[in-house]
Amino acid sequence: MVKKLSLLLFFALFAQVTSAQALLDWEDMIQGVTYTTPEGGAELGEFLTPTYKKKMLDLEGQEISITGYFLVLEGQKDSFMLSNNPMASCFFCGNGGPETIIELYFDSRPSFSMDDLISVKGTLKLNRDNPDHTYYTIEHANGFTIKM
Repeated sequence: MVKKLSLLLFFALFAQVTSAQALLDWEDMIQGVTYTTPEGGAELGEFLTPTYKKKMLDLEGQEISITGYFLVLEGQKDSFMLSNNPMASCFFCGNGGPETIIELYFDSRPSFSMDDLISVKGTLKLNRDNPDHTYYTIEHANGFTIKM
């Protein structure tokens, strides 16, 4: 019996290691980056230079998973974001910083609706210098809706 349990535990751990993905929460994202303010201060909407913590640097290019609120940018209908907060209180409305949103790139168009609570997995990319994109990106994203 002990042999069977040991063998089962070994396979469970092996399966976890070989298909591991990092399960992140918003505190990881918030604590994972700091910003350098230009001399003389930053202007509203200015892209501050990010400095990523070791944990985020180690996860770049790796598969991660995180849960948040699905946002669709109004004018574009093909720009998708994941937010720590629903649209009414997300980063754009002043509740949080730019580290509380993640740009999403799906391999096929998702069917989620605005403010759906979803869990997303995909490849983490860090944006060090492009002001046209968010500080965090998930590429090859796929996910599912979480019913509450």
